[in-house]
Amino acid sequence: MLTNLQALLQELSEAVFMLDKDGYIKYSNLAAARLTGYSNRELMNQPIHLLYNDDHSSNSIKLEYELSVALKKGEYVSEGWKRRKNKTFFWTEMKLAPLYEGQNSLIGYSLILRDITEKKKFELELLENEERYRLMVEGVKEYAIFFLNTEGYIVSWNEGAKRIKGYSTNEIIGKHFSIFYTAEDIQSKKPERALRTAIETGKYEEEGWRVRKNGSLFWVSVVITALYNELNKLIGFSKVTRDLSERKEAEEALRQSEERYRLLVEQVIDYGIFMLDEKGRIVSWNEGAKRIKGYTASEIIGKYFSIFYPEEDIISGKPANELKIARETGKYEEEGWRLKKDGSRFWANIVITAVYNNDGILIGYSKVTKDLTERKETERALRESYEKYRLLSDELKLKNVQLSSTNNELEQFTSIVSHDLQEPIRTIKSFLQLIEMKLSNGQYEDLSIFITKSINAATRMRELIQNLLQYSQLNKIEPLKEIINVKELVNDALQNIKASVEASKTQITVESEVETIKGDRVQLVQLVQNLLSNAMKFTEAENPQIRIKCSKENGHVKFAVSDNGIGIAEADLKKVFEIFRRLNTKKDYPGTGIGLAICKKVVDRHHGRIWPESKLGQGTTFYFTLNEETQETLPYNEKV
Repeated sequence: MLTNLQALLQELSEAVFMLDKDGYIKYSNLAAARLTGYSNRELMNQPIHLLYNDDHSSNSIKLEYELSVALKKGEYVSEGWKRRKNKTFFWTEMKLAPLYEGQNSLIGYSLILRDITEKKKFELELLENEERYRLMVEGVKEYAIFFLNTEGYIVSWNEGAKRIKGYSTNEIIGKHFSIFYTAEDIQSKKPERALRTAIETGKYEEEGWRVRKNGSLFWVSVVITALYNELNKLIGFSKVTRDLSERKEAEEALRQSEERYRLLVEQVIDYGIFMLDEKGRIVSWNEGAKRIKGYTASEIIGKYFSIFYPEEDIISGKPANELKIARETGKYEEEGWRLKKDGSRFWANIVITAVYNNDGILIGYSKVTKDLTERKETERALRESYEKYRLLSDELKLKNVQLSSTNNELEQFTSIVSHDLQEPIRTIKSFLQLIEMKLSNGQYEDLSIFITKSINAATRMRELIQNLLQYSQLNKIEPLKEIINVKELVNDALQNIKASVEASKTQITVESEVETIKGDRVQLVQLVQNLLSNAMKFTEAENPQIRIKCSKENGHVKFAVSDNGIGIAEADLKKVFEIFRRLNTKKDYPGTGIGLAICKKVVDRHHGRIWPESKLGQGTTFYFTLNEETQETLPYNEKV
């Protein structure tokens, strides 16, 4: 029966797993089966990385890392793709925590999976909408966007222009755009050249100094685009100006810093050392990074560093989260999978450090990467070797337990057999001696009685030997795995004892919620037949009644054979399956004492349990279970 805690776990909507210290599944609830598509039996003793999103052999490395982090920090939480039995993927939130026995003895881990696929889709869509909105808002705030007529006079003005240049709309409309140029540029007719270039080429672009309303200079990026109507007639110009003063200052500071940095790290080849700007774009590259990741400087400069991350890390926002942690704590450090230019994975140690200028303003990040693949491969080889020997050790332990059990059973068997087999031999010998004595004295009375009793003792000895042979054969023959109809199984057993049933006038009722079971037909018929014979034998009722019930409970088939017989004392319940164990006299209830021992052996061979529940004078119910699940259920009831 399940404990209250297990029953509670079975009712949870979240998938719950219990893992051993090496990450192998030792328990899973019903929600885990529904979520993954595997049955709880299929999940049992499988490594949890069975559910990871590919068949990559290095999943065990990732699992080892996750277990180590959970053990170190008390909990490991992550999001990512997981794979069902049918190869479909779902996005999950995973929570992994160590389990202890007492205070310090690690016994395994608990793992909870929550399917958040729909939530993730919604978040991604929301992020995309937010990104579009952010770009739109940033464009309005950071760019001065306005229009000029064909002669260069300003005809529109936006908030960005007001913020950057300092003029209100009323102040600037109608003024010539050369108002923003330095005296030197006006003298050299630079504004006129800019418009002329835009007309000739369609667009004019440059960076340079401009003048605000207050006379201060600022460095800008300028794009002037010639505008034409449907008749291809020039109708004016659009002008986009962006204030790059801060960027230019940062670029200069960064240039100087990069020069020092370049001289320091350029010759390092064992580590990938490079710089990111404040948004995560790569701005420097050393020989070590080239050797480890496979990109040349010209290929990688300007790309976002997320290019090195697997798809699931990008979807979960891992690169951005790493920069956030580095900003908040000063440094981010981890080990994990990264991608090379050729798409291959390598296990890396990563350190990202936030870099600030003298004014405390974030100007970017330094990122140091070390390739730990060789070390991990060595560790993996050692782990595989350990795993191989662990499995061998477990197998030897199991064999040892089985041999020990067999030896104990054999010792008990030998002791009991030597006693019970000698008993009929002693009886035969005694009566033969009496016959010899009578014959030597010429006395012939009672000889027929002595001979009959000797024959009965021999018959009992034959029955003992036959039952012993049947009992011993159960260990040698592997049970067949065949589909058996429950109704046919019970009918076969009843047919074998039909004469006894009719003679005792026993009423037998059969109730079943299960249509078929899997097992060895011959052995299971013998099991049911022995339980029925046992129930009919130990009864003093005028109307003997036996009820057979078959149901499905917790994934197992459960049988119950109940009678209204003499019952069993509570102190004797554990003795009934001992071979040759007799709780009543042979005179009142004849038999060999092997029938129930055979029943237990058959149930054991079918990976089940058998136990009695009884009180003296109130009948007995024998329960037994079978591990195999039925393929379909179909109720039926009948009276025999």
